[in-house]
Amino acid sequence: MDYYSTKITALIDELSRLPGIGAKSAGRLAFHLLNMPEAEVNRLTGAILDAKRTVRYCRECCTLTDSDLCPICASTGRDHSQIMVVENTRDLAAYEKTGKYNGVYHVLHGAISPALGIGPADIKLKELMTRLQGNVEEVIVATNSSLEGETTAMYLSKLIKPAGIRVTRIASGVPVGGDLEYIDEVTLLRALEGRTQL
Repeated sequence: MDYYSTKITALIDELSRLPGIGAKSAGRLAFHLLNMPEAEVNRLTGAILDAKRTVRYCRECCTLTDSDLCPICASTGRDHSQIMVVENTRDLAAYEKTGKYNGVYHVLHGAISPALGIGPADIKLKELMTRLQGNVEEVIVATNSSLEGETTAMYLSKLIKPAGIRVTRIASGVPVGGDLEYIDEVTLLRALEGRTQL
C-alpha cells in the first residue's frame, strides 16, 4: 500500500536507486527536496544535468573531468614520470587530500574480477600501457586490498615489469586506532612485512 501520492512515491523510488540510499534515506531526501525553495531545486537539477552533459574522461589519466585534461595532468608542477594507478576517481581524491603525493595518476575505473566477468579489457589498462610509452620511471599500484585489487595489482606488475619500469605497491597494514586482536592475518602479515625503522 502506498502512503504517498504517485509523484512522491516515484521520487522516492528514483532516489532509492542511488548507491547507498535505502528506502528511509530516499524518503528523507525526497521530503527535503520538496521543502526546498524552487530556485535551489533548479540549481541542483541544473548542476546534475550540466555535469552529466560535460563530464568526460581525462585524455591522459582517465579520471572524470570537464576539460580535455584534468587539473593534475595539466599541471607542470607535477612529476609526470611517476604514475599512481587507482581503481576510481574517489581513490584519487583520497590520495590528493593527503597533500603528500606529487606525481600523476591513472584511473582504471574498476578492477579485474573473473567472478564478475570483468577482465583486463573492461578497465582502462590499454590507456595506461599507451602512457607508459613516454618518460615513466615508476608505476605505483594503489588498488584496494581486496581480492580484485590484488588480482589487478599482480596483473599490472606482470604486464609492466618487462618494459623496465619500476613497479611498486602501496603498503597496507594495521589502521590507525585499530585493535590488533580484530585484524585479519593477511593484514597483520602485510603490516609486519611493510614495517619501517623508527
